[in-house]
Amino acid sequence: MADRLIGRMAKGAARRVGSSRVLGLALLVALLALRVADPGPVAALRSAAFDLYQQIQPRSYARQPVAIVDLDDASIEELGQWPWPRDRMAELVTKITADGAAAIAFDVIFSEPDRLSPARVAERDGIPVDLRDALKDLPDNDALFARAISRSRVVTGQTSVRLAGDRGVSSDVREVPHAFLGEDPTPFLQKYPRLLQNLPVIEDAAMGHGVFSTRPDPDGIYRRAPLVLMVEDRVRLGLAPELLRVATGGDAFAVRTNAAGIEGVVVARQLVPTAGDGTVWPYLTPSRADRYVSAADILTGRMPEGRLRGHLVLVGTSAIGLEDFRPTPLGVSMAGVEIHAQILENILAGSLLERPNTAIAVELVITALLGLIIIILVPAFRATFVMILAVVVMAGYAGGSWYAFAAQRTLLDPTFPILAAVLTLMLMASLNYLREERMRRQIRSAFGQYVSPDLVDQLSDNPDALTLGGERRELTLLFSDVRGFTTIAESYRDDPEGLTLLMNRFLTALSNAILDERGTIDKFMGDAVMAFWNAPLDTPDHPAAACRAALAMYDRVREINDERRAEEGDGVLLIDVGIGLSTGACTVGNMGSDTRFDYTALGDTVNLASRLEGLSKNYGLGIIADDSVHTQVGGDFAMIELDRVRVKGKLLPVTIYALMGDRAMCDRPAWAALADANAEMRAAYDVKDWEGGEAALERLEQAGDELGQDMSGYAALYRERIAGFRNAPPPEGWDGVFIAASK
Repeated sequence: MADRLIGRMAKGAARRVGSSRVLGLALLVALLALRVADPGPVAALRSAAFDLYQQIQPRSYARQPVAIVDLDDASIEELGQWPWPRDRMAELVTKITADGAAAIAFDVIFSEPDRLSPARVAERDGIPVDLRDALKDLPDNDALFARAISRSRVVTGQTSVRLAGDRGVSSDVREVPHAFLGEDPTPFLQKYPRLLQNLPVIEDAAMGHGVFSTRPDPDGIYRRAPLVLMVEDRVRLGLAPELLRVATGGDAFAVRTNAAGIEGVVVARQLVPTAGDGTVWPYLTPSRADRYVSAADILTGRMPEGRLRGHLVLVGTSAIGLEDFRPTPLGVSMAGVEIHAQILENILAGSLLERPNTAIAVELVITALLGLIIIILVPAFRATFVMILAVVVMAGYAGGSWYAFAAQRTLLDPTFPILAAVLTLMLMASLNYLREERMRRQIRSAFGQYVSPDLVDQLSDNPDALTLGGERRELTLLFSDVRGFTTIAESYRDDPEGLTLLMNRFLTALSNAILDERGTIDKFMGDAVMAFWNAPLDTPDHPAAACRAALAMYDRVREINDERRAEEGDGVLLIDVGIGLSTGACTVGNMGSDTRFDYTALGDTVNLASRLEGLSKNYGLGIIADDSVHTQVGGDFAMIELDRVRVKGKLLPVTIYALMGDRAMCDRPAWAALADANAEMRAAYDVKDWEGGEAALERLEQAGDELGQDMSGYAALYRERIAGFRNAPPPEGWDGVFIAASK
């Protein structure tokens, strides 16, 4: 009888455990739906956590070539109330330019004619006729200002306003060159109403036009800023990235998009990641006086000479009376122009906070996992164990969120997953408590007639017993070129448009492989590509990033060849690419003339990478790297030593390596056989053991076949050399160095 009662109670307890888990799952689903809806209180809690992170660990200030020319209270007190006459603003621009500023952007708008222009003053009542005529003959202040702007690299600031009864689009909005990579980004971008511009004469004189409008969050704090946005159905850059674009040559910017939203903006030939709507999260430092230069100091000559040389200069105001202060995540207000300056510093240093498009999905998965752990464990284990485990898991996630911020600058919401876990834990603990109380009552009632009171108390206390179970820096350079491009081009002699489409398709694939690894595309030279890593944004693992990009480029060329073979048949001429990689110190920055320059890299490393690309054809292998690359990443990639060569233009020999695969290839048994055979061949070659070298080449080709790597061209090169040395042995003191006579 007791056994049957225990069995019935155990089954009832199991049913109640099942029902409590169903209720827990229902709550979890509701919480996930709440997160997807993201109402104001949920977003506010998340934002407050991100603010707290910045307040605990604000960005460490590192000097960047960014400066603010401040229309501060001292300048206004010394030189007169704002707005100043435009001829004074012209003088300010001229002096900033003369001090060597790279480019200037105005966080100020000049939308109305200068009321102090001589012709405007002449219109006032009471002016004598001869004085009026003299004033009318003087130059217009706005024209003077525009002339000064035209002689420099200046970005005019624009903003968005909502005009009553005016919903049209302005016809005189100046376009900024841009392109789209991927999906159409316009559905994702923040959209602003009618654009308030500067006077036409000022807009026409400027090299760039940036929008400084930003939207605060519902609590009034400015946490994000649009890197790219839409105003009057036109795609524009924000003020800071537009200043960087103009300073680095004024090339078109590009918006990179996928089906989930915007991935980033290519500006200054560098992909800057953004949120899905094109905004960025600036990582702020407290306000710093050394960012600012007083406008009065410039105009009166008190500023030290060269203070602005090479700097990106933002002209704005910190004057209290002009009220250009914004609440920030640091808990204090900051001048709007300094926020723009910090965005620019973030872009240059690669220190923007990142909240990827996948962040919400990650947080939903984590919320679901935390909830499921609690739902599964609470009914099955003691409360103490579950509470300790829950605290450990939630603390671990909170620590992970903090680590993502502190080490990776990634914003991962610490609040909602933990709040959802706490609510789920409270529900499951409450249901568990009610279940245990109910079970205790049932045990006492059921067993009170059959067993001793001591056993009833024991079972009551332990219900589980009822169940059984423009600087010098180190860069990595990449050069790629198409082998036999002349022959391919000749096959399209009757279809030049088809050749253009092929090259666009090919260069797009290579460009995406480089940008995916945060590389900078220096230039396209016909069918050739030059790229580098670690400038202008820091890339700590730049040699590895370049190697990954090179392998991805090779894979994408193979995909294009497969597609073309399917489209045009087996007789199509396939694209074969050679790639050279080298790491070393370079000079990188804006180079050219005063009126036309490019952001590029110069130095011996650049030349060496180009020479290595040319050598790839001789060795029959696609990717060749020098010893500087191999030293830093050799253990993480499949690389073999090819030769020691003295390239054209260099006195010292260089050891070169073939990059053949990633770590996965290194783990294949056939790779060890190939690497060993190559090492034996190189050792035999160096000591003039021609028979041993040829035997090792046989094993090398066999191992290459097992790996799917064609080593025949490489083997043929060494067989030809060995045959030549048999006929004409190398001289005494031969060091094994091959002299590359051609580029």
